[in-house]
Amino acid sequence: MFAKTSSPVGVVLVVAVCALSVVLLSPLGAGSDDYIEYLKQRSVLLQAPALEQAFSRQGAQWHHPYGLARPEDFLSLSSAWLSVYPAAIIGRRGDSVLQTLSDPALLQTIEAVGIDAIHTGPMKRSGSIVGKQYYPTIDGHFDRIELTIDPDFGTQAQYQRFVRTAGAHGIALIGDLVPGHTGKGPDFRLAERNVPGFPGIYSMVEVRPKDWSLLPAVPEGKESVGLSLETVQTLEERGYIVGPLDAVIFARPGIKESNWSATAVVTGVDGTKRRWVYLHLFKRGQPSLNWLDPTFAAQRLLTADMLHSLKVLGAQGLRLDATMFLGIGPGPDDQKGWLSGHPLSNHATSTVAMMIRKFGGFSFQEQNVDLDTLKEAMLSGSDLSYDFTTRPGYFYAIVTGDAGPLRLMLREMLAYGVRPMRLVHALQNHDELMLEITHLRMHGDKLFVYEGKRVEGRTLFAQVHRRPIRAATGDHAPYNASFAMSPGVCSTFAGLVAATIGVEDLTTITPEQIDQIRNAHLVAAAYNALQPGAFALSAWDLVGALPVPREAVLDLLADNDCRWLNRGAYDLTGVAPTSTESSSGLPRAVALYGPLPDQLENPRSFASRLKEMLAIRKALAIAQARLVAVPRVINPGLLLLVNELPHGESARFQLTAVNFGRSVVEEVILDDRMEGGTTRAIFSTRRGTINEALRTEGIHPVVRLEPLEAKIIIRGKGPIGKSR
Repeated sequence: MFAKTSSPVGVVLVVAVCALSVVLLSPLGAGSDDYIEYLKQRSVLLQAPALEQAFSRQGAQWHHPYGLARPEDFLSLSSAWLSVYPAAIIGRRGDSVLQTLSDPALLQTIEAVGIDAIHTGPMKRSGSIVGKQYYPTIDGHFDRIELTIDPDFGTQAQYQRFVRTAGAHGIALIGDLVPGHTGKGPDFRLAERNVPGFPGIYSMVEVRPKDWSLLPAVPEGKESVGLSLETVQTLEERGYIVGPLDAVIFARPGIKESNWSATAVVTGVDGTKRRWVYLHLFKRGQPSLNWLDPTFAAQRLLTADMLHSLKVLGAQGLRLDATMFLGIGPGPDDQKGWLSGHPLSNHATSTVAMMIRKFGGFSFQEQNVDLDTLKEAMLSGSDLSYDFTTRPGYFYAIVTGDAGPLRLMLREMLAYGVRPMRLVHALQNHDELMLEITHLRMHGDKLFVYEGKRVEGRTLFAQVHRRPIRAATGDHAPYNASFAMSPGVCSTFAGLVAATIGVEDLTTITPEQIDQIRNAHLVAAAYNALQPGAFALSAWDLVGALPVPREAVLDLLADNDCRWLNRGAYDLTGVAPTSTESSSGLPRAVALYGPLPDQLENPRSFASRLKEMLAIRKALAIAQARLVAVPRVINPGLLLLVNELPHGESARFQLTAVNFGRSVVEEVILDDRMEGGTTRAIFSTRRGTINEALRTEGIHPVVRLEPLEAKIIIRGKGPIGKSR
């Protein structure tokens, strides 16, 4: 069942009111000029009153419970998601990205695979504006500056058509909200010019002219300059800012030494010349929002963005980007400024999540935190959270054949009472293949019981990322790269596996190696899909994309961000076989598995196996199940998950068996929930749908798995289950 979207009449009304609001709220007056008016016409904050007026005081506000997270309702709407990266999409010549996504043939194919939601990634205008010249995004469209759809991707009308067409195929649309920062768009330019109400959007402070000598000069041709830690400390001593924070994201000596930058001299609307110091937790072109400024301007800007996405565009869910970075403040006991784990982050996220639910949508958050913080955030925050807890563990298992860290973190989740049903379990996304288990880092002194031994968290933390990085990068795999900002590998999933099986040159991959890559890919898909919660995979996964050659994206790698290696362009349906790049200019990636229609003709293909797996997942309602046990095993490469199913007409418990190892395993299943009666495997990633009774040793069933194979196992003889 899909959430209702705004009617065409309602959309027209909102657009009209937005336009009227900008005119009414932007009168010419003392100090105004044509440029200020130009910026105001494009300001997100100045569109907030129109959207507020359209939806405030309406009975629709009270139609949806919003105080507590509603994961079950979100999963009932959609639980198998396809993530697409707009800048990487290849379509027919002349078609926009949104026209390509709206193609009924593509949507029918995606529906056939078993996918019931598309997460589009950011599609609104991003980057910066200098004068009246727009400049492109510096962070994959996560530096949003306007509510309009980015012209590179299409139009608002095309997005609304996409929503309608996808809905006709039972596919929900999930968009993005970026609550931590913007790009340097109209709102930031108005803030720099001290237009009333705008500086409060950002964590920015005016530096008095007598202290300008403390600030470095802005290089010619630039508009801002990064600050050293020494300068930041001096500004803290003068009472301007919090000072150095306890984490510097994307730190690079000589390039980014702190989270603060200073603007050049800017003349305000009152004629006063000013220099500002502003916070940017990410890149210099991404000024951070101030969630506790007295103007509450950040909340109003984000609410406008949210209402526009849900009620004007028609999205039914929103991804909340990097929600662990929404609060900063003085640290306790005169320590560094408090960023990591600041309570405001959870409070601000809860506010946004409740507002989204109040207006009929759902949200999931990107929050890489320890389990203590995650559990606290789950009560009233986003309905689902990205699974950063076990993601590094399954990458480790794929690379090394050892599922030990993965079993450890799943058991930690059970001990904390964090249900996998609350998480989005994903294959590749637009970021690096992340290997940082934050829970182990935050509990570095704690002794964990790991494979029968007591090991410090910091030791396990280092092991989980160092071994895969060594195995997947270096001279033996020059097509991959180690992510400079945090532990991870810049590659596609296929590129990661290629490195582990000894492929040194991607142009020489053999059919046998493609089979190995596909087997590993299906095992990873099985781990993520055959546990409770949402399952997400990317278009790069569906086509088996390889990383693009370094020289093809050399200009994009200039700031040491190697993630562009894994963002190659793709053609999902094969409509443009001769195109060498996307309309945004990303080079085409080699697709090992080929277009979806061709894959669905081959029962052994990645997409065909995935289709079978997702059909059984839906029939058993595994997404809504409860993980109850991670049984002990002898084989290091083996993972067993016991799920309690929500219906139980024919089977109350289901077991997911995954062999990440490189040899055949046989294991006695030591869990009383799987004892007695007939226990049978009904799906294999290597053989598809099967009906295989497991042999027993006494009362215990025994599972047998080939190398890199996963199986769905149930107890009972009846039909698979009731489709929801």
